[in-house]
Amino acid sequence: MSAGKVIRIAILAMGGEGGGVLADWIVDLAEHNGYVAQLTSVPGVAQRTGATIYYLELFPESAIESGQAPVLALMPVPGDVDLVVASELMEAGRAIQRGIVTPDRTTLIASTGRVFAMSEKVPTSDARVDADALLQGCELAAKRFVGMDMARIASSSGSVISAAMFGAVAGADVLPFGRALFEATIERGGIGVAASKRAFSAAFAEATGDRAPPGPPSHPARSGGGPFAEIQAQLPGPVLEIVAVAVPRLVDYQDAGYARLYLDRILQTVGIDQRHGDGMFRLTAETARHLALGMAYEDAVRVADLKTRAARFARVASEVGVRDGQILQIAEFMHPRLQEIAECLPGTLGRFLLRNPLARRLVEALTTKGRIVRTTSLPGFLLLYALAGLKRFRRSSLRYAETQASLEAWLERLAGAARTDYALALEIAECRNLVKGYGDTHARGLASYDAILSSIERIRPAGTRATAVAALRQAALADDSGASLSAAIRKLSGTETVAT
Repeated sequence: MSAGKVIRIAILAMGGEGGGVLADWIVDLAEHNGYVAQLTSVPGVAQRTGATIYYLELFPESAIESGQAPVLALMPVPGDVDLVVASELMEAGRAIQRGIVTPDRTTLIASTGRVFAMSEKVPTSDARVDADALLQGCELAAKRFVGMDMARIASSSGSVISAAMFGAVAGADVLPFGRALFEATIERGGIGVAASKRAFSAAFAEATGDRAPPGPPSHPARSGGGPFAEIQAQLPGPVLEIVAVAVPRLVDYQDAGYARLYLDRILQTVGIDQRHGDGMFRLTAETARHLALGMAYEDAVRVADLKTRAARFARVASEVGVRDGQILQIAEFMHPRLQEIAECLPGTLGRFLLRNPLARRLVEALTTKGRIVRTTSLPGFLLLYALAGLKRFRRSSLRYAETQASLEAWLERLAGAARTDYALALEIAECRNLVKGYGDTHARGLASYDAILSSIERIRPAGTRATAVAALRQAALADDSGASLSAAIRKLSGTETVAT
């Protein structure tokens, strides 16, 4: 930076990600090292639709002393920003959209990790923005792009992302201050200094390219023994990555026997793929993914289990920045509906509750309104802890019986289709993605799934079924009401009405 030149910096960060801390650190760094600093901020919108923009301008005191008075702005001007720091990849994209990142001037530093926006979470289909396209946009839009997963760095260092962003700024060598001055700024803060400096150092190393080269890759599915090593050794390469993630999840969800059931089902699909596939094992890979999600379905027991884990309390405490001597209270809004209660009960009792009008009215009267459960209080914690304890009885529950029957029927359908139409089997495997969540979401998805599968035989000619099922699946994902799917099935089959 030339003497007497204003340094313009924009920071885009979501709430709770330390954008304000980073801005304050930069102000402190500047003011302790011969610069005046001005900081303004514009709060973002709640529910992850926007980020707070912190805007800083730095000006050397020596230029003021020589008679050069600065004119400092309150907001970034497109084409006139030296450094943009984004705590998340989509926020980097937003900065580019606003025009504050330019190829002739701006150094863009961004965390490559994703925190999905509401517009990505709400649709029933996969609405995630293409991260690769965002990265390419960052490379093209900026004079220099420095990207790294700062959330991962912060987590592995036991710190927060602001420390990693500060390290990336130091490593990018955009500001006229050396590393020691950055670290002195962290020390002056006096809070979480050791952890912050670990995150700072790791991000600095990545920004400067001084990090140690990664060791030889090792696949978790092959890396070490375990009760399922022999079975997993029989699986083809394209399936191993999925299974390596699925098996620990299913053990955690239920037990080792449940994970063994999953692997047995996958081995059966491997045999089908060997006989009817093209050697790529695409059917097994898709089946492995959707089967794992289907077997680890969400129910009230799982929710209670996750909410009463020590790791969750620690994560929430870290996110809100609880300090020594402070008391953390967590209030959960619980609103179990009749269907969800019945699904946790033994099959016979659950079906009785759903079919008996008097029992339905009684339970619905008690559960019409939701209630606040404080899991940081003894009564609230014990309530959810007891509900989580029903995990050992899950195999006798109504939801378990219905889910396993549905999954077995799906697997049989896949096997039958693969013998004559491998492409159709792949589409049937993908259709399982419609069945997700719980309550009304699960019911709607299951109805759409059943409607598509019951329509397959009516599709003529038979050779077009794979394409037709793909179109029906996209229609089912187009809206929650089922109207698009109903219209698509009527058009395909010539029927007047199809209810989903």
